[in-house]
Amino acid sequence: MIDNPHQVERLLDKLRASLPLIAAVIPAVAALIKERGLAIHPAGKYQVISFDYAGDEGGIVCKLEIGPSDAPKVLIASLTHLVFDRRGPVGRQIAEYQKHRVKRLRQLNGHGGWMQ
Repeated sequence: MIDNPHQVERLLDKLRASLPLIAAVIPAVAALIKERGLAIHPAGKYQVISFDYAGDEGGIVCKLEIGPSDAPKVLIASLTHLVFDRRGPVGRQIAEYQKHRVKRLRQLNGHGGWMQ
């Protein structure tokens, strides 16, 4: 098991109560989005409009608005692929979740694969 279900549920409650939040995507995700033809700035800040849980395998996922207001587009991304301000209302809890999840994934994947 990667996530503790009770901890995830408590964090999801806090995240949802803190909406909207602002996040940036990590450079690797920004590059992937650009490859698919969507305009995204790697250092851009985007509004997170919802959170959900994709099970133990998927973890916490976020819905971000990435398009301009006249042509809105959304991105669904793993919480571990986003950067939040640690000084924000739930920033420290997000960082703890990200650190724990990445550590557990590395342990389960034998330190290999895409997590390196």
